[in-house]
This record gives sequence, C-alpha cells and structure tokens, in this order.
Amino acid sequence: MPNTLFWHRRDLRIIDNSGLYRALTSGNSVQAVFIFDKNILSKLPPNDKRVQFIYHHILELRQQYLHYGASFRVYYGEPVEVWKNIIAEYNPVSAYTNHDYEPYAAFRDKQVCDLLNESGIAFHTYKDQVIFEKSEVTKDDGLPYTVFTPYSRKWKAKLTNFYLKEYPTESYVGNLIQSEVQPIPSLTEMNFDEATPIDYSYNVSESLLGNYDKTRNFPAMAGTSRISVHLRFGTVSIRKLAKLANETNETWLNELIWREFYMMILWHFPQVTTKAFKPAYDNIRWRNNESEFYAWCKGRTGYPIVDAGMRELNETGFMHNRVRMIVASFLTKHLLVDWRWGEAYFADKLLDFELSSNNGGWQWAASSGCDAAPYFRVFNPSEQTRKFDAEGNYIRKWVEDLNEFSYPKPIVEHAFARERVLRVYKEGLAIDN
Repeated sequence: MPNTLFWHRRDLRIIDNSGLYRALTSGNSVQAVFIFDKNILSKLPPNDKRVQFIYHHILELRQQYLHYGASFRVYYGEPVEVWKNIIAEYNPVSAYTNHDYEPYAAFRDKQVCDLLNESGIAFHTYKDQVIFEKSEVTKDDGLPYTVFTPYSRKWKAKLTNFYLKEYPTESYVGNLIQSEVQPIPSLTEMNFDEATPIDYSYNVSESLLGNYDKTRNFPAMAGTSRISVHLRFGTVSIRKLAKLANETNETWLNELIWREFYMMILWHFPQVTTKAFKPAYDNIRWRNNESEFYAWCKGRTGYPIVDAGMRELNETGFMHNRVRMIVASFLTKHLLVDWRWGEAYFADKLLDFELSSNNGGWQWAASSGCDAAPYFRVFNPSEQTRKFDAEGNYIRKWVEDLNEFSYPKPIVEHAFARERVLRVYKEGLAIDN
C-alpha cells in the first residue's frame, strides 16, 4: 500500500485521535512521526519542565506504538528541513495532522503544507484539541462572541453526542507501518537537562468532579483536576473530558468552555497577542518598575498569598487558578506593571501554558480583555487570603520564611495602590473619551 504520514504535535496519544483516525482509515500504510521543533526549543532554558514533560510522554507514546508492533519516528530540527528528509525516506502520498491555532503554528503549517504540495503530497488537518473551533459557535448574525456567558449558552446548546463521540483509532492500528525501533534524540542532544521526576498526575474522579464547584477556589486543598497540562499537550482527549464534565459538574464544564472561548477570541482577534482587546486600555501609563517586577517574579512582595503563588510557580511550573488571578491583579493593579510583562513570565514558567488562555487570563486581570473584570475591581490580597486560605496552610507551604526577619515588608500599601491605580486607569481611559 502507499505510505501516508501522521504528524503528532499537541495530541500525544493514539486513543481517540481525530487526525490519526483519518490517516488510519485512508487506505494507506501509516507512519507516525513527531518533530522536536528547533525553532521553539532554541528559545527555552535547558531545564524547561515542559520539554521534560513532552519527552516523557513521547517515550510513553513510543511504547504504545510498540505494543501494536509499529514504529514511531522522532526527529529534532526545523520542521521544513525535517519534512524534506521524511519525504525522501517514505515517499508518501499524503500527510495528516491535527489543527493548531497559535500564530507560530499556523505559519509553520503553511510552510510545511507548501513543501508537501510542491512535491504532490496532500496535507490534511483536522479538529482535535477542542469541541468547537473558530466560527463553530457564533452569534445568530455570524459574528464572534466577546462575552463568555452567551457564548457558553450557545456552546452547550450546540453540544450533542455527535461532538463527544470518540474516534475508534485502535480498531485500525493494523494499518500502521510495522518496522524496527528507531532511536529517539536524547534531551542532552537537544541541549536540555535530563528529566527530573515531577508528579504530572491528574484527578478526574467522580468524587473530585462532584465537589469541584465547592473546592476549586482553595489552593491548600486537592480540589482541582490538574488536567490542564495534559489538555495542553493532548495526552488526554477533550471529547472524553467534555463528556465527563457534561455528566458530572457544570462548573468544571465551564472551565473547559472558557479555554475554547479564549481560543476563539485569539482566532478572530489575533491582535490580542500584542495589544489590549479594548483599545482604550493601551493608553494606560504603566509604571513598569523593574525592581518591583523582579520582586514579584521571585515571590518577595511582602504579600504572603502573592509570594506563595509565585514561589509555587517557580518551583513546580504550576499555580492554582485562584492564585493566578490574585498575583495577576497584584502585578497589574498594585504595581501598575504592564500585563504583557506578567503574561511573558507565565509563558516562560507555566507547564500548562497556552497562548490563548494565558493572554485571556492576563487581559481579564488587567481589565483590558473581552468580558474582563471592571477596571475598578482591585483584589485585596488580605481579603483573598481570608476567603481562600484562612488557616494559612497554602501560604505556609510555600513561604517558609514568613515569620523570619528576612521576609520583606509589603512592597506597597494596599489602600494607596488601589487609589493610585484607579486614578491612572481613569486618566488613561479618559484619553479616548
């Protein structure tokens, strides 16, 4: 049979994989490949935990393919150059993959598509990492939503079992090319540190999801699923998760819908990657004090709930969602540091970093985004602590020097900071009036 290629990217699994299913049912023999993209990796530090996460799951994915007697080829380099070698080796008639919506991914895929088409090779891509994409959920007039609640209502109304149905890839694994195991580039060959053991486990048990709406705001509790990094890299199917959420807890389902809402916003309004969704907010005169920004990065602001969140992020690559809102509000409104600075820091550190959600979350906190918190909403860290970490268990875990002389005094006084940000925002917004 002719050869076809399936290109894994943000879908590191065989089970219920949309594009892989299409490749396996194409009538051709299928070779699965993955490319460690040098264009992305060259910008990352040697100890980047996301690369270690991906590497760990690439090894797991190879074992899954071996279970079916199939090979899984893993490459390292610039995608277009790697694809030239793949074409020469396999002489494929077609290539399959799943959609990726971020700006660099779209640019990369266009380059690869052009290369394949020049060689007479068809390039097919499919929806896999979301339930609804692009313009599948719009207002009645076809325009994109910019407010979450009506978007979520339409999203839920559109949801049927058709969209939750799994792709039976395992029924067609006999169409995978059977060949000998090939070596995988090592982390050190790609200039990264060897993977250190990190707990990447997630919990979507009935008991956790059943209580999610009651426990999700308390960072000291194991009250969230920790599924986000697995969604980010596709080690688990969104259809499986949406079906589970639809059957157990609407609050958890809403979290999955927020993710798709921000992906839709990025697709329709790509300017949000560099500019405020609400243009008037680009008139805000940020202070951008570098020493204060550095103190925030290191968890040395003198506000324990803020410092706990930043230290957790720096050590683990994870931060509880309630705490993400608190630290983002603090940076943008207490310190008047441009939200883009915080967004970039999170992009460097978060294991579950997704451009759309990260951008959406930061613009929400800064009040510059679609359906964002109003500009006069300024989180009081002490009040947030009282509500969500009243016994201080989360703070004590991450701020071990809390009661020591070395722990810093508050970097700014809350009442002063609130008054200042309201004044600065009013001045900036007045420019457009």
